[in-house]
Amino acid sequence: MRAAIWAKGAVALLAIGAIAISILNLSDAGHGLQISRAIVGTTPVTVFRPVGDTPAPVVVIAHGFAGSQQLMQPFALTLARNGYLAVTLDFLGHGRNPRPMRGDISEGTGITAALQKELGEVVTFARALPGSDGRLAVLGHSMASDIVVRYAQANPDVQATVAVSVFSPVVTASSPHNLLVIVGALEPQMLRDEGLRIVGLATGGKAVANETYGDFTQGTARKLVLASGVEHIGVLYSHDSMIAARQWLNQAFGLTGDSFVDRRGVSLALLFGGLIAMAWPLSSVLPRVAAAPAGSGLSWKPLLLATFAPAVLTPLLLCKLPTDFLSILLGDYLALHFLLYGALTGTMLLWLRPTEPATATISKRSIILAALAVAAYNIIGFGLALDTYIFSFWPIPLRWPVMAAIAAGALPYFIADEWLTRGAGARRGAYALTKFAFLLSLAIAVALNPTKLFFLAIIVPAILLLFFAFGLISQWCYRATYHPLPGALANAAVFAWAIAVTFPMIVR
Repeated sequence: MRAAIWAKGAVALLAIGAIAISILNLSDAGHGLQISRAIVGTTPVTVFRPVGDTPAPVVVIAHGFAGSQQLMQPFALTLARNGYLAVTLDFLGHGRNPRPMRGDISEGTGITAALQKELGEVVTFARALPGSDGRLAVLGHSMASDIVVRYAQANPDVQATVAVSVFSPVVTASSPHNLLVIVGALEPQMLRDEGLRIVGLATGGKAVANETYGDFTQGTARKLVLASGVEHIGVLYSHDSMIAARQWLNQAFGLTGDSFVDRRGVSLALLFGGLIAMAWPLSSVLPRVAAAPAGSGLSWKPLLLATFAPAVLTPLLLCKLPTDFLSILLGDYLALHFLLYGALTGTMLLWLRPTEPATATISKRSIILAALAVAAYNIIGFGLALDTYIFSFWPIPLRWPVMAAIAAGALPYFIADEWLTRGAGARRGAYALTKFAFLLSLAIAVALNPTKLFFLAIIVPAILLLFFAFGLISQWCYRATYHPLPGALANAAVFAWAIAVTFPMIVR
């Protein structure tokens, strides 16, 4: 007992140290910059301005689908620290922008035009800022790669374009000017092929990665950079990506800044690792809910049946049903997927007759207190870090009803899943197995309807990280409380929150 107390105390001290060091390192990335926020129309923007009187070229930096301006901080800080006036924004329907996107996302023309117009408004604002020398570059990720390409084609005074994780059918052999394509080496092959196709347009169809073609002075420069070891989100934090963007713009504008590259990967790992680790000693203060460990405790054969039957049935049953009922794109499908998956898992559990503890040994008040404590830690502790350094996490009022609807769908899934994987005699690895099955279920859904659900495949790494982090915390919660429900309630709350604040609002 004493050894466990000492171990938890040591972990708490290490976690606090890791969190403190990471915050100091992340804060230092803005050294020497004036960082301010503004609203352009209804569009939230952040300005990263180098200190000094030397006029600087402007770089407007746009996030991709289900992103927000925080996601683009590594590019903004890298370029601003190297002499550029960098501006980020929250597109329509994203982050803290209160205006939704309007139209059919699968058709896209109306939404694309609206995003181009919004980007133009931010560009006008940015070029009029004190310290701007009037020259302009644009940088966009994923969805925004096409937006910045189209904007640069319509405005030939854009001297350079950086398209990250690009897909854009409108690129030609001569426009936009001085185009750099960055793709993560672990991204889908289609994106790597698209990058080669785009660069190949200017070379007669033959192009290789990491080689520059054309001439900057004539605006014909083209290059594809494959950022090593990263996927669709990791490409935004890659050292290769930062170096490539900085060098490309330096060549386009004749600058020589090479003093800083944002390297927040290690600091973010320390920060979130510290937050996860801190949850272990903190779990000691949670109240004991049940006299004995509650849960199904299934053996492998029924566990596998209860795990994979819902994984296969859920996407098959949903593929023909209407799933557009919320003002948040794909969030409504995820809510239904969680709901049906949870209902099927619960039905399997009832059929398999899991062992249940006597209800007299359970404290309902303690369940509520434990769930509130864990949910508060997950949402506030992780939320502050996420909102500051990764993506917009605090919801605007329009997103609250959406969050409630998604929570109603997520709750049955997390209750059924926690009960399935906990209990006396629960199989080691059961929790990881059920998460694999859920991701497999999403993959089947995407395969059945790739046009509508393609972006679900892109966010799988983010869902995997959430499962890992909050799965560990719910496990420690279970060991402290002896009951699956507090962890299930807390996980449902944080997943509903994350989905509601991440996916874009849209009026169809």
